[in-house]
Amino acid sequence: MKLPRTSRVLDKLRAGMKTTCFKFNLGSHRAVEMAALCGVDCVWLCQEHVPTDYAVVEAQVMAAKMHDVDSIVRVQKGCYSDYILPLELDATGIMVPHLMSLEEAREIAHQTRFAPIGLRPVDGGNADGLYCMLDFKEYLRFANANRMVIVQIEDPEPLSELDQICQVAGIDMLFFGPGDFSQAIGHPGEFAHPEIARVRRLVVETAHKYGKFAGTVASPSIAEVFGEGYDFVNCGSDVGAMISAVNAGLAQAAPFCN
Repeated sequence: MKLPRTSRVLDKLRAGMKTTCFKFNLGSHRAVEMAALCGVDCVWLCQEHVPTDYAVVEAQVMAAKMHDVDSIVRVQKGCYSDYILPLELDATGIMVPHLMSLEEAREIAHQTRFAPIGLRPVDGGNADGLYCMLDFKEYLRFANANRMVIVQIEDPEPLSELDQICQVAGIDMLFFGPGDFSQAIGHPGEFAHPEIARVRRLVVETAHKYGKFAGTVASPSIAEVFGEGYDFVNCGSDVGAMISAVNAGLAQAAPFCN
């Protein structure tokens, strides 16, 4: 029986390896393919902050898959369809922003995992089910084992229930977001604040205590967060790379143009 591709990130993490990610705000499947050709493990596509429609996401997911690279879609928070549509496009996983409670974590798992873990609605007629060519029971088993559900810790509210959140079946990874967290604690943009450093360590330690994976961004640096034990680190973005390249070129041209 032909199966969909497994998750490059999950396969590596389960083998005890570290993994990398690159974030996209721009709706270009060609840019995604370039990152895939460079060897990144995963591309991060965003629907929380970016008005990217599903046709664009689908093309980006396909561009990544061509080179055996995963795609994670940060979803909009809404109805269950907002969570499962990227999975049905065969994204390797979803990332749910601003997890606020244990109750919410349980609801996310219920909506995004098939039985016996949850009760995600079943279709099977899309790319993730090989357009109905995958056996029904195998589809459910494969998706539960090979597709990621990531929740973002970006607020103080879930911290009191972090141990219980990490015990929810169907949640694979906690992803610490220092930007929103800095704002939530009243110190926006102060990434050296001791509370941010404390919670960054707390997230990875608690996740690992219960056999979950931990992800974050490259703050304060890629080396430091990997050194703290993080398994999955976003190493940059398309907008950041483009701005850096434009500024570097303008700086070289400035003596001749000013």
